[in-house]
Amino acid sequence: MIDDLLREHLRHARLFANVSLESVEHLFERCERRKLERGDHLLEPEAANSHLYLILGGELRVYLQGRDMPAQAALGSGDCVGEMSLLDGQAASALVLAAQDTEVLAIPHDVVWSLVDCSHAVARNLLAIITGRVRESNQALVAMQARSLEFEVAGTVDSLTGMHNRRWLLEAFPRAMARCARDEKPLCLVIADIDLFRSFNARFGYLTGDAVLRRMANRLADGLRTQDLIARYGGEEFMILLPQASLEDALPIAERLRELVAIGSGLPTGEGVTLSCGVARMLPGEALHGLISRADAALRRAKESGRDRVEVAG
Repeated sequence: MIDDLLREHLRHARLFANVSLESVEHLFERCERRKLERGDHLLEPEAANSHLYLILGGELRVYLQGRDMPAQAALGSGDCVGEMSLLDGQAASALVLAAQDTEVLAIPHDVVWSLVDCSHAVARNLLAIITGRVRESNQALVAMQARSLEFEVAGTVDSLTGMHNRRWLLEAFPRAMARCARDEKPLCLVIADIDLFRSFNARFGYLTGDAVLRRMANRLADGLRTQDLIARYGGEEFMILLPQASLEDALPIAERLRELVAIGSGLPTGEGVTLSCGVARMLPGEALHGLISRADAALRRAKESGRDRVEVAG
């Protein structure tokens, strides 16, 4: 027979909701009460488990990826744990420990199945508990994937302009170059730089300068083809990769970008901005750093030749 205190705990447990305890209480004679001190491990990953544990008091926490990560769940009086590994016959997949002094009722594997045989209500409740666990795990997985995607996007997007950043460029540009080289297609790189931008910032302030960068980024993106790649390389400098573009194709694109920035640069200050560009065609076997170096040399010539112009790498 079970005592009144245990019977009261069982009445408030999800596993025994709407269950006539008189019909199953004889099975609890084979169950054991266990007391855990704060920090004690009840279940450990990859360890065998042969019990379902009903929490009589205290709190257990479930960790799927070790103590270094947040707890997957906090379980209190009336909850149970261990049902997944118990029913599928596999080792425990999570670390379960006592967050405070806790008492549990350890129900052996064969007693769990006897409870199911004796009461359809126990079977329904156990199924509902397992379904809830699966749903919680799925939601946690979706949330984890969403956070991972957010971190990935944050690491490859420039926060000011919304364009891809240098980190993304160093990964994406070489892949596009390799595809064009494999397919024997031409490819060009354009480096675009706002003229005298440091002087502009000094005169009108960084907030106005930021507005110019955002406007310039939008204009540059609007002037590209669907297959072109663009990234903010740093400061006021942008790099545009033009796959399947010869110099004859790239020069009109660079000129259009230069004109678009000038046309769209009207500011409350009454000032405008201009753009200088350097263009280089990828040579056979050339790596990204070599292509950037030659386009940058062309950009310097554009600056030295009066700015607001496009120059081609020799």
